[in-house]
Amino acid sequence: MGKAACFETRDARRVTMKPVAAKPNLRNQQRVDVATEARIEKTDGSCLTCKVSNISRTGLMVLCDQDSVRKLVPGQKTPAPGNWISVTTTFSVPVVANQPVSVIAGGNIVHMRRIARDQFQLGIQFSEFEGNGFDYVNNYVSKLLSTSSH
Repeated sequence: MGKAACFETRDARRVTMKPVAAKPNLRNQQRVDVATEARIEKTDGSCLTCKVSNISRTGLMVLCDQDSVRKLVPGQKTPAPGNWISVTTTFSVPVVANQPVSVIAGGNIVHMRRIARDQFQLGIQFSEFEGNGFDYVNNYVSKLLSTSSH
């Protein structure tokens, strides 16, 4: 299932994720809690950094303050299917102990939820990875899942 989920485009440096339904159920993707940061860049070139709370093979959940959400999500309303907000995320995952690699992944903000007065969760669904990004994320998530099972 892993390799069939994506295919390479003409540009061998990008790996595109297989399209998913308009209202995907990503709850079945195993998520792992992490404490890292991601740089989020919008198509207009503006970018900011948010904390990552969890990651899966298909996306990540970031925590942002209200000011960041204002910049990322127009009107601060959860994006509707088909009107998702396109972003590029850059974050690090350790490939081997103490050797992080930078992963650059294109994706969409598909979820927003206010969890405190000045704190929001944004769900970003990956749509493509540069280079070996998908493999790095896949291996990292698998490793964390295997060490967290009791």
